[in-house]
Amino acid sequence: MPQIPEKIQELTVGQLAARSGAAVSALHFYESKGLISSRRTSGNQRRFGRDALRRVAFVRAAQRVGIPLATIRQALAELPEERTPTEDDWARLSASWRSELDERIKQLNRLRDHLTDCIGCGCLSLETCVLSNPDDAFGERATGSRLFVGRRETTAKGGGRRPSGTPDREALCCDD
Repeated sequence: MPQIPEKIQELTVGQLAARSGAAVSALHFYESKGLISSRRTSGNQRRFGRDALRRVAFVRAAQRVGIPLATIRQALAELPEERTPTEDDWARLSASWRSELDERIKQLNRLRDHLTDCIGCGCLSLETCVLSNPDDAFGERATGSRLFVGRRETTAKGGGRRPSGTPDREALCCDD
């Protein structure tokens, strides 16, 4: 891994990518989502502060455990600008995610335990289908089963239905 001399306080996007292991495109994406920030040189090149290294590591670690980017952005917003997240920061912020992760684990265990109950037909009105229709949520709104409740698509010129074999927005399975 390339070493960056301590006297260098700003990194190019290439240096940040090489050091963090993140692709340049990922760094641009993180910046567009407000997870990291840069300044522009007079030649319009990005320059990142050294704190971006730890912030990228923070983002990637949080993503690996399934934390959404919006939640990560909120967590980083709690830190002072241009301060490297510390071990204490990580402990405090990750503790707040624990209940969310515990709930996801509970849901995944429930889905795994009921996997054999699913017949896999896409019929969303079955009360016992915990995979496609937990707690018969679709049965509460309408009779029959609907994968997507909405208007049917029509051809571009208007009027007719889409050709046979072309999926509709409203796909029906087992109408009552």
